[in-house]
Amino acid sequence: MSMSQPEPINRTRRRTFGVYIGRFEPPHAAHLEVMREALMQVQKLIVVIGSARAARNAKNPFTAEERQAVILDLLREAGIKSSRVLFVHVRDYYYNESLWLSEVQRGVAAHTHGSSDVALIGHLKDESSYYLRSFPAWEFLPTHVVSNLSATEVRRAYFEDDLERVRSIVPPAVWVFLERFRQTPDFAELQAEYRYVQDYRSAWQGTPYPVVFVTTDAVVIRSGHVLVVRRAEHPGRGRLAMPGGFLNTAETLLASCIREVVEETGLQISDLAAYQRSQAVFDYPGRSLRGRTVSHAFQFDLGIGQLPVLRPGSDAADAFWLPLSEALASPELFFEDHHAIIEHFLMRG
Repeated sequence: MSMSQPEPINRTRRRTFGVYIGRFEPPHAAHLEVMREALMQVQKLIVVIGSARAARNAKNPFTAEERQAVILDLLREAGIKSSRVLFVHVRDYYYNESLWLSEVQRGVAAHTHGSSDVALIGHLKDESSYYLRSFPAWEFLPTHVVSNLSATEVRRAYFEDDLERVRSIVPPAVWVFLERFRQTPDFAELQAEYRYVQDYRSAWQGTPYPVVFVTTDAVVIRSGHVLVVRRAEHPGRGRLAMPGGFLNTAETLLASCIREVVEETGLQISDLAAYQRSQAVFDYPGRSLRGRTVSHAFQFDLGIGQLPVLRPGSDAADAFWLPLSEALASPELFFEDHHAIIEHFLMRG
């Protein structure tokens, strides 16, 4: 289905609000130029920062609060009043686009207070720009800034210690932030994870066909708690996850899931399969930094009663029962999309 091109915009009228959506991991020189251009055409710019409240990893190394602070620094450095820029932080919703759209709309509405004079800033460059077609109530204002800069390239140079390259493609305020962040334990952990993932992916580069990994994961519920493990190794060392792992060639998906539960948590429940309530496939293409990975997740409901004693296995640093309220409220604690998977089953009842 072909998409019609946006109609020409009357650029003589300054709109009340502009909306600029991005991840800014980290912000670079092209981001600044888009914001400068937008502020010539709108009175206030609402910057929507995506991938908020996610656990740090090599793709999302910085918190939304850190990204907001550095954007304000680079704007002040460029002589732009911070009062003209507003912010919205939005989580990733890999499996529910409507929730993501509604969170963007709600965040923007909190600043516009009912005004309909809103323009969406952006550049329809590829499929990653699909969201620019998702807000028909907002006038589309295409940017003239065309650049081959990308935050992916900044992160690559940053984690590979190509600091001269980094310094050449980010504004000075961003460079100051990145230099300061390099001194933290978080950077050391992220760089180690980046190197692990690069080595992991390179091991599969010689295969005749692209590799697709299959994993199984378990959402085990008991008395208002969910069973979680703390990952012992990269990637995601220290993050919370569901018990799970890679499918062996000689087992069914359900058998793989149950085996992983026992190996990682020591949970002793006879005939765990009898407690299965539902299952679903989670296949967002970018869900794992390791490569294309499809998870078959199973939900088990053990009912009401004492929480069974756990004995973490060698694959997990810890295993414990986490109250559902804490699990749902803490997406930043979880590995990859595991919070979204738990949320999926719990929201279904």
